[in-house]
Parts: sequence; C-alpha cells; structure tokens
Amino acid sequence: MTETTPAVVDETTFAVTRSVLIRAHRSAVWEAITTPELIEEWLGQKASFDSLAVGARGVFGWDGYGDFPVEIVELDEPSVFAFRWGEVGGHTLTDENSTVARYTIEEVPEGTLLTVVETGFDRLAGDAASRRSRADENRKGWNEELDELVAFLEKQDSA
Repeated sequence: MTETTPAVVDETTFAVTRSVLIRAHRSAVWEAITTPELIEEWLGQKASFDSLAVGARGVFGWDGYGDFPVEIVELDEPSVFAFRWGEVGGHTLTDENSTVARYTIEEVPEGTLLTVVETGFDRLAGDAASRRSRADENRKGWNEELDELVAFLEKQDSA
C-alpha cells in the first residue's frame, strides 16, 4: 500500500486536511467517493444519496455510531466533490451543527492525489475546546477512512 501522511488540524480554524496518493486511475477514485455502494466499502457501513447532484441528500452510517445526514454541496466531475454532514439524527443541516468535507482529485504521474479538507468546526455550537475536540475526532477518522480508501482502490487496481 502507498505510504500516507496523517491528517492535520489548523490551529485557528480547526479545519482538517489530509492528502493521499492513490495508485489508481482518477476515474476509479471519483467513483469510489461518489458511488454509495463503493463508499460503503471504505467509509462506514452505510451510504446513500437520493441522486448525485448538488442539493441531493443522503446518509452515511457507522455501526455503533448511527446515521449522519449528508447533503451534496459541490460537484465538478472528475475534480471536486463536497458534502455537508451533521450530527446523528434527521435534523436540518446548519453551520452550527455540521461541517463540509471537500474532496479534490488531481492526476499525478504516480496515480491520483486526493485531498480532503473538512471545514466548519469553527462555527459549530459550543466553546473552542469542544470545537477543537470535534476536529481532532474527525482528524482521526480521516486517517483511518482514507487509509481504507487507498487500500480498497489499490487492491482493485491490482486485480
């Protein structure tokens, strides 16, 4: 598997950023981050969207953690995919209860460079310590989940 570097948290905005090199074609990376059946292979156990379009709603779910509401906020195939996601439950997503995860995909000689930047922690309800804690939790999550994505795609690409 490709060696990856861990996610980092910006000390001012609490934005979480991680880039991974994936030895797979850009189209395979795009499919893996936008197709619910493939998302379920590396990001939790449940994924759904009512369509693949800006404004579409859906859910990402993890066993033991519940279902998190999702709304697609940016879609520019094959370069950018972004979604807003919130806390467990079916509430309306707002700046105070959700963050935005934005994937950018770039073709590079070694394969595909995927960068995820999750923003909005600085606007969440609560104090700075709780916002920082949420960012740290998601930083750990992106480390695990993106390593799973790299392994999934590189296994697919070598098959």
